[in-house]
Amino acid sequence: MKREGLRERIACWVFKVGLLDLLGSHEVWVSGGLNWGAEINGLEREVQGAQAALEEQAASKVEKAAGTGADVTHKALQKAMAFLPAHSEGAVNHSDTRTAGCLLTGIPGLEYLHVWLSIPFCTMYIAALVGNGILICVILSQPSLHEPMYIFLCMLASADVLLSTSTMPKTLANFWLGSSHISFDGCLTQMFFIHFLFVADSAVLLAMAFDRYVAICSPLRYTTILTRRVMGQIAAATLTRSFIIMFPSIFLLKRLHYCRINVIEHTFCEHMGIARLSCSDISINVWYGLAAALLSTGLDIILIAVSYVHILHAVFRLSSQEARSKALSTCGSHICVILLFYIPALFSVFAYRFGGKRIPRYVHILLANLYVVIPPMLNPVIYGVRTKQILEGAKQMFANITKEFN
Repeated sequence: MKREGLRERIACWVFKVGLLDLLGSHEVWVSGGLNWGAEINGLEREVQGAQAALEEQAASKVEKAAGTGADVTHKALQKAMAFLPAHSEGAVNHSDTRTAGCLLTGIPGLEYLHVWLSIPFCTMYIAALVGNGILICVILSQPSLHEPMYIFLCMLASADVLLSTSTMPKTLANFWLGSSHISFDGCLTQMFFIHFLFVADSAVLLAMAFDRYVAICSPLRYTTILTRRVMGQIAAATLTRSFIIMFPSIFLLKRLHYCRINVIEHTFCEHMGIARLSCSDISINVWYGLAAALLSTGLDIILIAVSYVHILHAVFRLSSQEARSKALSTCGSHICVILLFYIPALFSVFAYRFGGKRIPRYVHILLANLYVVIPPMLNPVIYGVRTKQILEGAKQMFANITKEFN
């Protein structure tokens, strides 16, 4: 009798697990915007009918009922999986995120505007590519611009192009073609390069601040301090620091156990967005992300501020008004770029941390996307307009191109 009672409980348990799995998948599909309602309802009724029939026969045919119940549930799940797209399998098998990949929803709440939003994003991205491409070509083609200030500017333009390129093509493909799927390894790769390039951008701005500090506070030693060897060391240190800071995040994400829905409410993959897909403890990821931000961007902001305190102190000690104006003018473009880089980033971080649910989710996503295209788009304009040497170099480069074609 005990054995029959155990078998009866097993039979009921098998059906309940199958039914709960179906209901759970139904909620996932509905929340993901997939219209499987009619099919799922039919499957649920099929399972319920099979369960009722088995309960009536449980007293005499418990063992057979258990087998039949498992078979019905298995067939029902197979039927449900048959009409799912290949990239949605992770919605049913929550532990299959690594193989099924992730789904990027775009801008949640503004899905109906994706096509229209793609127009300004695409325009800004193309402008960033063209502007930074021209700036890099001008600096590399004109020997008169082979100075530390312009070499750092060339490094900044290169990082800006790579940063916008690591996000915008996938975002535009999502907006235009609905290409929301990305493999798990692809998501990790995108996340690494976004954060790597952000840290590198910040380091280049710090190097540019150091360049202005030496040029204004120690002008006679400028050429002896910022030699080609020192420039190479600064570039190597920038890449090495960015790599050391961001590479461990890949292993911190790979160590997690993923058993939740694989949908990321964003247009691109970022560290905490991936970590929140896990059902493991992500406190280490949270603290590591905070420490990485403080030791990279936070430290850079402090050092840039200290350098400009010394610069301003040296400038206002100059006796000539013309000399003060010239010194401040050389720093004006750099200050504009610094503000353009850090203010949106800090606003986005603080709005996310302290705004909570008062600020809609789509506002955070829009800010993050604007942040990776607006500074790269405007930096060449700022330096092109405010720096006479770059304007003259651009005119000379286009004049040489015109002569070659004529």
